[in-house]
Amino acid sequence: MNVNMERKWIVKEEGNPAEVRKLAQELNVDRVLANLLVKRGIKTFDQAKNFFRPDLSKLHDPFLMKDMDKAVERLNKAIVNGEHILIYGDYDVDGTTAVSLVYTFLRTLTDKLEYYIPDRYDEGYGISYKGIDWAIENKYTLVISLDCGIKAVEKVEYAKERGVDFIICDHHLPDDQLPKAVATLDPKREDCTYPFDDLSGCGVGFKLVQGYAQKYNIPFEKISHLLDLVVVSIAADLVSVVDENRVLAFYGLKQINEAPRKGLLPMIKLSGLDKHKISIDDIVFKIGPRINAAGRMESGRTAVDLLTCRREDDADKIGATINEHNNDRKNIDREITLEAINMVKQSPDFDKRKSTVVYNSQWHKGVVGIVASRLVEAYYKPTIVLTNSNGLVNGSARSIPGFDLYEAIEACSDLLVNFGGHMYAAGLTLKEENLQEFSDRFESIVAEKITKEILTPIVNIDSYLDFKQITPKFFRILNQFQPFGPGNTSPVFVTENVYDNGNGRIVGSDNGHLKLELIQEDEPYRHISAIAFNKSEHFEHIQGGNPVDICYSIAENYYRGIANIQLRIKDIKTREDFKVS
Repeated sequence: MNVNMERKWIVKEEGNPAEVRKLAQELNVDRVLANLLVKRGIKTFDQAKNFFRPDLSKLHDPFLMKDMDKAVERLNKAIVNGEHILIYGDYDVDGTTAVSLVYTFLRTLTDKLEYYIPDRYDEGYGISYKGIDWAIENKYTLVISLDCGIKAVEKVEYAKERGVDFIICDHHLPDDQLPKAVATLDPKREDCTYPFDDLSGCGVGFKLVQGYAQKYNIPFEKISHLLDLVVVSIAADLVSVVDENRVLAFYGLKQINEAPRKGLLPMIKLSGLDKHKISIDDIVFKIGPRINAAGRMESGRTAVDLLTCRREDDADKIGATINEHNNDRKNIDREITLEAINMVKQSPDFDKRKSTVVYNSQWHKGVVGIVASRLVEAYYKPTIVLTNSNGLVNGSARSIPGFDLYEAIEACSDLLVNFGGHMYAAGLTLKEENLQEFSDRFESIVAEKITKEILTPIVNIDSYLDFKQITPKFFRILNQFQPFGPGNTSPVFVTENVYDNGNGRIVGSDNGHLKLELIQEDEPYRHISAIAFNKSEHFEHIQGGNPVDICYSIAENYYRGIANIQLRIKDIKTREDFKVS
């Protein structure tokens, strides 16, 4: 499926040599590691200590967030007066973990509690009139919305007129006008001075819980077990893993690895991670998609049912159902991806277009986001995949590094019924009669703003490295750079002039991957294991004993419960075509 396009390798400039040398001496580490730290803004022993040893005491005071005092006060009033409280959240991983977190906490304080996840197909994203009407009918007087609500001005007004208050916990960019909620928690509000604005939706939910616990003298130890849900949301929603998120993710991973909640156990086992140390990547690629499958294929409510489970046998049953949904999702997204690729190939002007927009009214709405990501992987262009649901065209958009997708879609807003999202991912809805005009305008905006440089896939490389530098100590310290994610990505290295020792082979169900045992000429007996996904086209060259240059990250690979160092190769260049900037 992948189109083999030339990638540009850019080796980052080294940090200040004096700072790197000083830090290497102070920490007694390899200069390569010291350089990685300096490039992350870590230049002193104390800064390194804070980085390597995240501390829960460094979490920001929740009351620095605008409206937190109002939110906590209104929530307490509802609990004290025995009001019915509805926890309302989006159907994706961030939304369902957020709902699960707040529900798990509040059920220790009140039994007048329920959760509501809108139907992806019937209600769409965010707060719906159907959901509000359900709350009214069932006498809920307070709704806490999580991972949605920041743009629901009319809907919150509609609820208010009917005696339903809203506390909004969101992390999306607000419009000029905010909903008239009792409290609106969103660190991206212009008038909010909270020190960190890249929390996940679940992260904002956790700050509400932390604020309540702080105000009413509930020890932090009573809420720290909720951090497993926060790290799942951080990983799945691809928010940055720096500042407060680094602390939350670090302790969330600790919780998942040492004492995961009953609802996560089936996901861990079904992902084959029960004998592994679970990382952010494991959540992104294995646990997150399984949880997400509930909302994509049936109902996001099933995910909350799972994550709030108190009994292991119940969790196992729900987990098995969700896993089936995930298998169905994989089959459907594979079929639709192939159809979309064929559609792209048959488009007469595809080579000239700077964007990809494909539409099929029969495609499954729940997987169009995944298909959009697959098309970006294949063709490296801003991409929108659309289907038809409830008489409207709707779908998902994905971008490439350096291009603001949200801005391009916003410039077409007069043709849209609804849209929302971020720089690199968005959702949109429009009438079918506007589809062609939208597609043409979107293309012209992309063509005008995008550059040749942006359309060239780039591999950013942190440093040159020789295999002999990859000692157990080097790897141990490198491992402490985790958790990796946006803002703190897994370092990428380049090693030149490497050979396979003769044990290399093609692997994978479609024979698309390379499993290699690599050596350097100066130390032919020191070999290191490597995997190169979707790179089998290089096998003949490597098998012939020819040298290549590789760029890669270093990871732990588990085989039969034993961990070994493995290079995860991102790209391979033959010696004659190797160029770096």
